[in-house]
Amino acid sequence: MRILTQIGIVLSVCLIGEGISLLLPFPFPGSIAAMLLLFLLLVTGAVKPRHIREKSDFLLQNMAFFFIPAGVGILDHLDILYRNLLPLLFICVVTTILTFAAAAFTVRGVVALQNRIRGKQTHDR
Repeated sequence: MRILTQIGIVLSVCLIGEGISLLLPFPFPGSIAAMLLLFLLLVTGAVKPRHIREKSDFLLQNMAFFFIPAGVGILDHLDILYRNLLPLLFICVVTTILTFAAAAFTVRGVVALQNRIRGKQTHDR
């Protein structure tokens, strides 16, 4: 019965997220609205991690299956991909480098901030 409750919670949040996206006056993905809603529910404590743990673990362990339809959809449009191969490769390379750089600078900033906070704590004692 517990797994049905967890599925019910996740599907309810997804359904409410889709409803929110329909009510907004601008296009907004329902899945993103649902993720934000679930985040808010978890932060406020309305939903505890234990309420959705088994279902979440199952979805994470089987995530690869959710990419199969997208992969098949890409195969339907290979001619478009071949025509735009160089721009797509360029975009992939540039965004990968930018992502690595953003991650590196973020880690350096967080480490520097942590060191500064630790330094203040040792001087305050």
